[in-house]
Amino acid sequence: MLSATFRPVEDLLQTLWTADSWAEFEPVFDELLNRPLTAQTVDEWLKDLTLAGDVLGEVGTRLYVATTRNTADQTAEQRFHAYVEHIQPKANAAANTLRQKLIDSGLEPENFSVPLRNIRAEVELFRDENLPLQTEEQKLGLKYNKILGAQTVLWEGEEKTITALNPVLQDADRDKRERAWRLAIERQLADRDAINDLWRQFVPLRRQLASNAGLPDYRAYAWKNRLRFDYTPDDCLGFHQAIEDVVVPAATALYERQRQHLGVETMRPWDTSVDPSGLPALRPFDTIDEFEDDTAAIFSKLSPQLARYFGIMREHDLLDLDNRKNKGPGGYCTGFPIAGTPFIFMNAVGVHGDVRTLVHEAGHAFHAFEKFKLPYAMQRAVTAEFNEVASMAMELLTTPFWTEYYSPEDTARARIAHLEKIIHFWPYMAVVDAFQHWVYTHIDAAADPNNCDAAWADLWARFMPGEDWGGLDDAMKTGWHRKLHIHRYPFYYVEYGMAQLGSVQVWANMLRDQPRALRAYLDALALGGTKGLPDLYATAGARFVFNHETLGEAVALLIRTIDELESGSLGN
Repeated sequence: MLSATFRPVEDLLQTLWTADSWAEFEPVFDELLNRPLTAQTVDEWLKDLTLAGDVLGEVGTRLYVATTRNTADQTAEQRFHAYVEHIQPKANAAANTLRQKLIDSGLEPENFSVPLRNIRAEVELFRDENLPLQTEEQKLGLKYNKILGAQTVLWEGEEKTITALNPVLQDADRDKRERAWRLAIERQLADRDAINDLWRQFVPLRRQLASNAGLPDYRAYAWKNRLRFDYTPDDCLGFHQAIEDVVVPAATALYERQRQHLGVETMRPWDTSVDPSGLPALRPFDTIDEFEDDTAAIFSKLSPQLARYFGIMREHDLLDLDNRKNKGPGGYCTGFPIAGTPFIFMNAVGVHGDVRTLVHEAGHAFHAFEKFKLPYAMQRAVTAEFNEVASMAMELLTTPFWTEYYSPEDTARARIAHLEKIIHFWPYMAVVDAFQHWVYTHIDAAADPNNCDAAWADLWARFMPGEDWGGLDDAMKTGWHRKLHIHRYPFYYVEYGMAQLGSVQVWANMLRDQPRALRAYLDALALGGTKGLPDLYATAGARFVFNHETLGEAVALLIRTIDELESGSLGN
């Protein structure tokens, strides 16, 4: 049995941390391959497979996390490269062989129909010749991170990251905002050639992945790879159209209202983040410790269970929140399955967007805590369409308690900004997703970054008419350079739009009955990946649809609540 050959988990973790050879772990997978798989042994077999995969997964995740916490750490980069080059491909091949063994057995453990469906798709997609391509794709992604992580500017005599300029973009002084915005974009455009060079490598690589798998294009490959069973590419195109018809007019009207309040001729890119009231920008915290304390207080008010989870993360150094030079871009939550804990990474600089990011990633973290309770790793695999409901709904569920960060008046301002952000997000999401549909169904044209610039510009004009980018053509049409998902996680973005629609429905339930809505939300998280998307949404109290009607209901609720907050008729 595995217990006779499987070294203690802690020992194996430590060995693999510096290992550059598959030999350390190969006997474990060989034992599982050779072990009889029957109705009597399938439970233990799956648990041992889960343990083996969790050990490997945690090592890879911790190595990746190290590269994002310090993009200049050469040792971390070398260790991660060794893992993705020498261990991960062979682990993926071995795991595929074991998945095939499970399928061939004809066994279906309890609560395993959806995981088994996913496993079949993964086996159908797997190709040995794609393993080195997947390794190369990850290495190119690291190069992209390094380019963005090294971008700094000199602002008022002090070196700052691009992210650290975000507070300046909320300053009431329009000239100051414009100077900061132009300085940032000038620095980003300095890397235009470098990012284009990476793109010229990403595109043919992804075309080859699809070709090797016998699929007509990378979109078809991504659909299967992302386990998209409940909707089609045409459904996404329909979603784009619904956004253009329903949301774009609402977003444009919000921009027009802000333009009038600001007293400017048009809404320039440096005008979109400033509070139109003329009041100082929202500053939710001064120090990271204060940020964590206030957030902990919010979760204590929302749910003892969630407060306990957040406390574990604080106690065990599972939060890396501050922005600094050579830190990777963006924010994420990942999981350490052996430890049974999540980890949150972000770049906080003291603006309201940091609040959204932390409670968003905390939603993912709470989902991870719940999923880790399931016995088999395959049951924890939840696709992003619902993973993002866990995070986006948490943003909205916490809004009544943002008084931990702000005065009652500023809490209303923060809530208005958040609801407006949701409306503005859907059109931007449509740009990102439609761009990727264009790229991977026009692969020859998309290999030329100039054509990508033109495609992005066309989509920007279609979905973002409220912003004036006149005279800023290079900055506007290279917007795809600055969207991490396009480069590192292709086709991972429409899920945010779908989940945002689901989360607004969860929030609508909260407005009617908060305890019941929260219970439904937690019940859905606890299901992990044992149910399909329609069932997960239904358990959470939402519908997995993204048509004109559902969007219209969501936008109407958002606008109505914004109006009530502005008039002071809605309490906190």
